[in-house]
Amino acid sequence: MTDQIPTSKHDEAWQISRRGFLQGSAGTVAAAAGGPALSLFSTASAQAQPAEAAGKWMPSTCQGCTSWCPVQIKVVDGRAVHMRGNPLAKANHGKICPRPHLALQQVYDPDRVRQPMKRTNPEKGRGKDPGFVPISWDEAMDMLADKIMELRDAGEPEKFALFRGRYTYLRDILYSAVPKIIGSPNNISHSAICAEAEKFGPYYVEGQWDYRDYDLEHTRYVLCWGADPVSSNRQVPHAINFWGNMSDNATVAVVDPRLSATAAKADEWLPVIPGEDSALAVAMAHVILAEGVWNKAFVGDFTDGENRFVVGQTVDESQTTVPVFNEIHTHGVVQWWNIELKDRTPEWAAERTGIPAEQIRRVALGFAAAGSRAISWLSPGASMQARGGYSSMATHALNGLVGSIDAKGGVVAKVKDPTGDIPDLTAYQDELAASHSKYDKIDQRGTLAFPSLNGGKSGGGVVTNAAADGMLAKSPNEIKVAIAYWSNFGFSTSGSYRWEQALSELPFFVHLTTNASEMSMFADLVLPAAHQLFEKWGFIKNKQNLHSYVSLNQRVLEPLWDVKQDETEVPFMLAEKLAERGFDNLYRYYTEAFADPETGAAPTNGEEFTESALKMLTRGCWDSTHPDYGRYGDRLEGWEDFKAKGVWNSHRYEYGQRIDNFATQTGKVEFYSETLKAALQGHADRHATTVDKVLEATNYVGRGELAFVPHFEPALRHGDEAEYPFIFFEHRSRLNREGRSANCTWYQAHKNVDPGDENWSDVLKMNPVDADALGLHDGDRVKVTSTTGSITVQLKRWEGLRPGTVAKCYGQGHWAYGRVAAANFSEHVPLGGNNNEILYPEFERLSGSTARHGGQSRVKVERV
Repeated sequence: MTDQIPTSKHDEAWQISRRGFLQGSAGTVAAAAGGPALSLFSTASAQAQPAEAAGKWMPSTCQGCTSWCPVQIKVVDGRAVHMRGNPLAKANHGKICPRPHLALQQVYDPDRVRQPMKRTNPEKGRGKDPGFVPISWDEAMDMLADKIMELRDAGEPEKFALFRGRYTYLRDILYSAVPKIIGSPNNISHSAICAEAEKFGPYYVEGQWDYRDYDLEHTRYVLCWGADPVSSNRQVPHAINFWGNMSDNATVAVVDPRLSATAAKADEWLPVIPGEDSALAVAMAHVILAEGVWNKAFVGDFTDGENRFVVGQTVDESQTTVPVFNEIHTHGVVQWWNIELKDRTPEWAAERTGIPAEQIRRVALGFAAAGSRAISWLSPGASMQARGGYSSMATHALNGLVGSIDAKGGVVAKVKDPTGDIPDLTAYQDELAASHSKYDKIDQRGTLAFPSLNGGKSGGGVVTNAAADGMLAKSPNEIKVAIAYWSNFGFSTSGSYRWEQALSELPFFVHLTTNASEMSMFADLVLPAAHQLFEKWGFIKNKQNLHSYVSLNQRVLEPLWDVKQDETEVPFMLAEKLAERGFDNLYRYYTEAFADPETGAAPTNGEEFTESALKMLTRGCWDSTHPDYGRYGDRLEGWEDFKAKGVWNSHRYEYGQRIDNFATQTGKVEFYSETLKAALQGHADRHATTVDKVLEATNYVGRGELAFVPHFEPALRHGDEAEYPFIFFEHRSRLNREGRSANCTWYQAHKNVDPGDENWSDVLKMNPVDADALGLHDGDRVKVTSTTGSITVQLKRWEGLRPGTVAKCYGQGHWAYGRVAAANFSEHVPLGGNNNEILYPEFERLSGSTARHGGQSRVKVERV
């Protein structure tokens, strides 16, 4: 809160814009709302009764990262005062990491958007004062409905777009139904700036387009590829809970150019040159095969028992009609060796990765010795690179070589949950909507250069960051009206200047958000969203610790401000306004298809609609008449029981159910990916070209049969080494994976929990060897410049990263978002630097992912 701001901050940093969002003090807001004082530590409450005796623990869900853990909030006199894990949750052991605690400051942030705001300055651009003035929700929804009807009346509904960032699983009420019933194909999710390339490798090896679960309890070797499980992954509380005991029984090796928190606790640290992970992975695969230590019970063996995987030699399969190698649960191991692996020795890899050959060999043999109780832990760091698709395949294929896929102590999938999808909406699409919603999307998916092969289909995925380029080029059409929620693409995408330009040119833009962020500064309407943890109803589903779970978001607090639930209340209000204008299709869909499953009553307002939809989609968790009730896990005793407990837990995962039933072309784990071969050929056929031309268009160098096996691809970098001598890479914070905590004083005051970082500062970490060569010292202000832009930050000399690289944590550099996140919000002065201003907007095009790792941007560093 404001009384916690360090006095060392210059007074002007806390200036409040007259026409901005920061109107009035926190105390004024509390008084106006008639609520409790905005102090997290109310002495009056503390004196009235002991802390544990007061208040009530209420369940909800933290979405501070993608672990999405079930939590409980202690509510005292209508105020949230404390956080803990939900003790009924099996997946996260009833524990939480530090992130949920920061949400206490988020929900009471005095810089939140408090009511709808309308732009009065038609000129858009960074540094332009929007001249926001408050309006009513009724006026705001009238404006939006009028703009949508203009598109419908002109016969161009495809010029509407819906941009989605984070979400609950009520998402499709807004994300899918609104554009499709209006008649637009342009619902664009954030997924490709998150981790689609991380899913690409496992899908084309074992047919699973999803994140993995890991059996840490029984594993004997964990090989982390850029993963930092105790700080930043999709299972943080589970990893923290198990890591100590696990490391007593297992070897941990971490491949990361930075000494992360996990690397600091590891047995082996391999500080790889950024972007060269594929060389390391294929060299380890080479060692495992050449040394004859693959899992023969899973992979198979040579017919005569003689190991023909000899360095530099192909295996001759043409000598006889009898197979040279009898594969069991895999496909193409000999082809993989012949096409790619035979020459990929540790010595070869050492020259490309910077890792000594003897360490490569030692780690590979140690990993193989653990057999099926080994984990090759793929992360965005090793996959979301310009050529990271094959790195993603190679790192995951190591699990196949040791037989740890779907095995005890290895890498497993999720248990099914009994949740449902929104009702079919095709009957509510008129002829205009039905035809125009099938037009090409603005994000370029499915074009020759963007295969985006989600699920094996050309254009099956999203290419989030390319939407800005499509908007600027007005291709395949022009976007005239757009809504974005729970997103800040003007900050969170590489080459963020492209989004600033695209949003500046967008005729009408609505931003639905908790805080006024960079994206809000380009909006015509800014609408205040309920905070997902405290003020919103919804549900999520995820997995940790061999359990799937469904966890409720709940409104445990009465909001202090005039906020609405983004995925349900706002679209219902929009549907009402569109119906008033003669287009009632969306309203009829919401009121006819979303009857309360207990009473059968149709919803009459946004709050009733929210509850009906939530009950419908989670009915299998709590309704004993549902066909999936109790089939996969808990048998909750009705809707009220679900609300009281807040979480549904699945049964524990059963190993081996997918063996020989993998969702690949062969049903096996594919080292030679027939699944990828079919997908690439399908994309090539769509464009009347060859697979080699597809690889050329997507910036890959491999050709021919290499396209179908995990293989080495050299890192793609932007910037001449002579001018830009350092490889820049970024990492995530254990306090702020996705950038939403920067306006919390607790985040800034404890930033040094991230190795090498400093409190109340944004530092560029540089190895002292490099700093000495430049004559730079701790605390120097430095300008970091790439081919796309410059940022100014503080230098930190730090031994925890390899020479020749510089690193910075993501999440700082806001020029909007509030008086703590920005150095001067009213003047748009950032606190530190946004990595995305110097990251070249490159892509891993086979998956559609933004390439935010792998060191695609070289930089130069100069003292200011």
